[in-house]
Amino acid sequence: MIDQIVASTTGSLQVGVDLESSAPGIDQWLDDLADGLTEHGWMSQDVSVQLTPSLLNGLRNEIRILDRTDALRKAGVGRGQDMLRDRSVRRDKIAWLQGVTPVQAALFEFFESVRVGLNERLFLGLKRFEAHYATYHNGDFYRRHVDSFQGRASRVVSLVLYLNEDWQEADGGALQVFNRENENEVCGVVLPLAGRMALFMSEEIPHEVLPAHRTRYSVACWFRCDEVPLPL
Repeated sequence: MIDQIVASTTGSLQVGVDLESSAPGIDQWLDDLADGLTEHGWMSQDVSVQLTPSLLNGLRNEIRILDRTDALRKAGVGRGQDMLRDRSVRRDKIAWLQGVTPVQAALFEFFESVRVGLNERLFLGLKRFEAHYATYHNGDFYRRHVDSFQGRASRVVSLVLYLNEDWQEADGGALQVFNRENENEVCGVVLPLAGRMALFMSEEIPHEVLPAHRTRYSVACWFRCDEVPLPL
């Protein structure tokens, strides 16, 4: 059965991630994520309470400015000199995050809590993460793929955080997740609503972004086992 997931945005109006005051909820949420990764290889949850609507709004405003000022660049497949910008595979535009703005710094604090929490529960040896904004305009898509080749031991866990208000099924742009034991079987469809997050094993879970019918904003993050950043 396909698990269709729709998120809501609720929580306190506070920019930042108050990990100490919300520790019990964060711990249970990380337990659920670890269980989902172990059992199915992927998981989706609403994290608008942990991140707060104000932080999500700040991230959305930041990527909108980057989009309107042409600060995003066409995404490619691969890294460094091996990167190919094949418009038949993906059509999104991206901007890498450095954690230098207040909203990025708060988001990085949250990502670090995920990294530490998954290491404690699953012993994955995650050493660092990297992240970028992604914008899909009308008609943009990303064909079915996995985020890391088998045996590379680089990207281990992938995370996608969505920033879109009032997203409807007719707006397209959903994340379609395939069964890791049968890549032709769709096991989940996640609408890109603000505060919704998808997490999956980078080498194991094929997935795709269906064509968007309105502008779609998200943050993609990868938790890695290598220590030295590779050229972007």
